[in-house]
Amino acid sequence: MKIYWVTLRVADLEKSVQFYTGFFGLEIASRFGSPGHQIVMLGKENETKIELLYEMNVKVEDPGRGISIGLEVEQTEQLVKRLEDGGYNAVGPLSPNPNIRFYFVRDPDGYTVQLVEQK
Repeated sequence: MKIYWVTLRVADLEKSVQFYTGFFGLEIASRFGSPGHQIVMLGKENETKIELLYEMNVKVEDPGRGISIGLEVEQTEQLVKRLEDGGYNAVGPLSPNPNIRFYFVRDPDGYTVQLVEQK
């Protein structure tokens, strides 16, 4: 399985496009839709994309609520320490079974990132 894209609903499409292209250098892979419903796909060909979705009459409230992006990581403790040294609060470790454990941390926009370590 390959993650094809992650969709983020945005309140100001141009501001979001500027953020991701300006700060992170992501390319605009495609852009389409009508004035009231626009989609911008960011990223390189054959790579995972970020889809920015703008809908004129839809208010974006608490965009990070209910969103969790899982990343498989190695050396979890070292990564968690670096995150905490950078001012981010990690919750965990949680281990629902002996083969996996994970931490949760929120990114600067409030999206939850789950750091997963497989044993």
